[in-house]
Amino acid sequence: MTSINYSQAERLLEDGFTECERQFIAGISPSIDEPLAQSYDVLFASATQAYREVLLGCIIVRLLDASVNVRLPYAKLGDYAYSGRALDENVINSFLRRKKIPCSKGPFLSVFRRSVRFDESTRTGLRDKAGYDAFLSTMQVIEMASPAGLTEILKYHLHRFIQLRESSHIEIQRLKRISLVQCEYVIGELLKMPSGGRFPVFLIVSTFQAIKEVYCLGWEIDFHGINVADKATGASGDVTIRSKGNIFLAAEITERIVDRERVIATFDTKIAPKSIEDYLFLVLEKSQDPGVLEQAKKYFAQGHEVNFLEIKNWIVSMLSILGSHGRSIFLNSLAEYLNNMDIPKVLKVAWNDTMQRIAAGRA
Repeated sequence: MTSINYSQAERLLEDGFTECERQFIAGISPSIDEPLAQSYDVLFASATQAYREVLLGCIIVRLLDASVNVRLPYAKLGDYAYSGRALDENVINSFLRRKKIPCSKGPFLSVFRRSVRFDESTRTGLRDKAGYDAFLSTMQVIEMASPAGLTEILKYHLHRFIQLRESSHIEIQRLKRISLVQCEYVIGELLKMPSGGRFPVFLIVSTFQAIKEVYCLGWEIDFHGINVADKATGASGDVTIRSKGNIFLAAEITERIVDRERVIATFDTKIAPKSIEDYLFLVLEKSQDPGVLEQAKKYFAQGHEVNFLEIKNWIVSMLSILGSHGRSIFLNSLAEYLNNMDIPKVLKVAWNDTMQRIAAGRA
């Protein structure tokens, strides 16, 4: 029997899945040959979850050791066999459950008879023959693929799991209250997560919402969809706050460093036409370009104040003076935005993981 390094297997899955989640958020889909894609369509439409789970294990095993016979998932079948059950228990099933992907409740080999070989001889005793045929077809490609080809197949396989998760329901985990230190941890973790701009917007709008409610302000807080151009919506910025119908404050939220040209363009298209007196650029990292502040000084002399604030530091400062009640409002607001149906499940899982670390005292 061939021994599998479970730590390496888990690392392959984690690294591959992280990359696939980034691509999914960015709207990038990996591609494979059409015949193989058709087999995957059958596999992921099949009610037999074990087929796609076993295949994931086979891809990982093949990447780790090309000498392994992936058709022999029982130790006693020979020198080039491996323990599929041990691989499932130690790596595959725990990985799928951790990532909240719909999967088998028991060992994936339980759908097969004992000492099974993944070949035509096994087909007779199976109910889902169409799924198994697609399984065998994909297995053949896995056996013939180069390491680079296997890596691409792994990415595609994980992408299909992410798509599968998108059709499932994930309950947002909520905590009644968290400390300021824990809030800072949550903010930092969410801002590190690629989200297509969603997390920065949700964090900032939730902060404004907490300020409004704690101080009983008559604000109207509007924000438009992620990656929707302000010009298309007529918005003053990513977030617009009105008081008694008038623009009190407008904010642009960006993960990119703001340069002088962008400040000028924002002034010409948004600030000046709507006579906005206070405009914020909320950024992940402040620009080191002195021209940015010089340009802002010119606009201040014209009656328009433009300021630049780092998102994390600004939110933590605001939450520090809002007290535990304000932090609860902030937390609940965030959870409500994430609970929307159109939010990618990858973001919900990231939120839940962060909440679980806090609840377990690991943050």
